[in-house]
Amino acid sequence: MTQSPTSAIGLTALETRLRQDLAWLELPAKRWVPARTHDGQPVLDVAIIGGGMAGLAAATSLTHLGVGAVIFDQSPRGFEGPWATTARMETLRSPKQLTGPALGLPALTFRAWFEAQFGLDAWDALDKIPRLQWMDYLRWYRDVLAIDVRNEHRITAITPLSGGQDGLVALSVTSPEGDSTVYARHVVLATGRDGLGGATVPAFARDVPRRFWAHSSDEMDYATLRGKRVGVIGAGASAMDSAATALEAGAASVDLLIRRDDIPRINKGKGAGNPGLTHGHLNLPDEWKWRIRHYVNVQQVPPPRGSTLRVSRHPNARFNLGAPILDVTPVGDELHVRTAKGTFVLDFLVFATGFRIDITSRPEFAPFAQYVRKWSDRYAPAAGDEDVELSDSPDLGPTFEFLEKTPGACPGLDRIHCFCAPATLTHGAVSGDIPAVSEGAKRLAQGLAGSFYREDVEHHYANMETYAEPEVYGDEWTPAPPPPALNGDNGHGDDGAAREERIA
Repeated sequence: MTQSPTSAIGLTALETRLRQDLAWLELPAKRWVPARTHDGQPVLDVAIIGGGMAGLAAATSLTHLGVGAVIFDQSPRGFEGPWATTARMETLRSPKQLTGPALGLPALTFRAWFEAQFGLDAWDALDKIPRLQWMDYLRWYRDVLAIDVRNEHRITAITPLSGGQDGLVALSVTSPEGDSTVYARHVVLATGRDGLGGATVPAFARDVPRRFWAHSSDEMDYATLRGKRVGVIGAGASAMDSAATALEAGAASVDLLIRRDDIPRINKGKGAGNPGLTHGHLNLPDEWKWRIRHYVNVQQVPPPRGSTLRVSRHPNARFNLGAPILDVTPVGDELHVRTAKGTFVLDFLVFATGFRIDITSRPEFAPFAQYVRKWSDRYAPAAGDEDVELSDSPDLGPTFEFLEKTPGACPGLDRIHCFCAPATLTHGAVSGDIPAVSEGAKRLAQGLAGSFYREDVEHHYANMETYAEPEVYGDEWTPAPPPPALNGDNGHGDDGAAREERIA
């Protein structure tokens, strides 16, 4: 979209308004968490792993409450999250008017950012938010709020210090400056859709040479598929996006291999979206949490209509329903993919098969992963309602903190907070999806602020005791003189002699 000549002026005016809004609300609050050091190093209040939308919202919410937050992200600046790297949709699925990570500040919304540059008519004409434009908005969000993001910092280990020593977590960090250790009182994992695991593929993929396939979440140059016969396994949003990207890159053909006999038509999750769910899910009974999330999983989320049309407009795209994979055999430079609908001869496969929750598969979580309590340790669903994704989800506390499978086995585990997709079963969809990420970030920040105050209550009480700034100095009034004394007044307003005479 072409910016108007006055777009820079409009954005400058918006930023001025945002600064005024923050000043009127007295945000951010003054820092109040006492500074600490460990081994001669400053200790961070909160370290956030991941600088995408959830990490930015969490950091902003914390700083608004006067709590320090530093983000570590392994990506180069401006490429945090999936939007400019592995995401391949043309537009976001979410309706354009959702306020996302704006945290209740109108001037911080995507709409305000968009209208400031392109005007109201362009907003009215906009259907869905273009993916790369959303990334531009998040870059602006980071800059205008001056969020402390340290790019190209990869976390290789997260370790609660032995015995909860000093109430700290150690982060092993690799960056262009070399290896280092950073200490924080709390750590937030804002690590996205694959936040506690990674991409999942069917078991048969392990027997197929890696040169023949990729997962839809892999960073990959789809231009390498030009002239090739491509198969895409799946029928969700990422399957459509991968298929369309391959077709647009010049693939000879794309066959979508779809296990189901039909593509899901209705996004059932939208039918439950309201503030009641956002704020009420956390306190639902276990059986209701499971029932809601299991139903959404079973029904599955359909691909967006626009993404599906992006594929079907190509004559060399084929939707093969009822075609589960039976086996895949490499034959020379080809793959023979046998399905219930026959054998497909292909050059390359894309697995659009989602993600798994497997905290033990991530080496950076190794110091604590075995101690994390999962929902399978908490809840046994009724027969027929089993759900691997839900069983593997972490059982979290009210501030998204991990809980111990065996109490006392990993002191300090509750200082690590799961603010990413696997928190959904416990907290609802508030830790990564656009509709309610602000509410989730505020819940996280308020919980952490309360934790800091409890941990440091002696310090804050001592501050209160020693606080000595007077509000009244004693010179604001003139003391009244004592009442004049009468002759012989004994202080009772009576003459002493006369009183004695009366008594006699």
